[in-house]
Amino acid sequence: QVQLVESGGGLVQPGGSLRLSCAASGMVFSAYKMGWYRQAPGKQRDLVAEITSRGSTNYVESVKGRFTISRDNAENTVSLQMNSLKPEDTAVYYCNAKVGVVSFWGQGTQVTVFS
Repeated sequence: QVQLVESGGGLVQPGGSLRLSCAASGMVFSAYKMGWYRQAPGKQRDLVAEITSRGSTNYVESVKGRFTISRDNAENTVSLQMNSLKPEDTAVYYCNAKVGVVSFWGQGTQVTVFS
């Protein structure tokens, strides 16, 4: 079955960096649009960044210039490099794989930015 396993979350001070990774299995990875979403306490889950099967990227305005999404189709991984982190980036970050109406989610990884 499809599995998405995130890693790389943690605690970081404002201005710091973290790199999230998502390892996919049980799927034809290269066919899927991959995305990172986040959900803060009491809020809905929102898109942060996504990358198509061809490598086109899209970012939410609040992370443009700070976050970079990338994928490695040979390794079945998608990553999110997060720089210049802010307290408002604190959330659980989820990996998502989507093709057509089919969508899969990882279990999430916590990112906490604190002073």
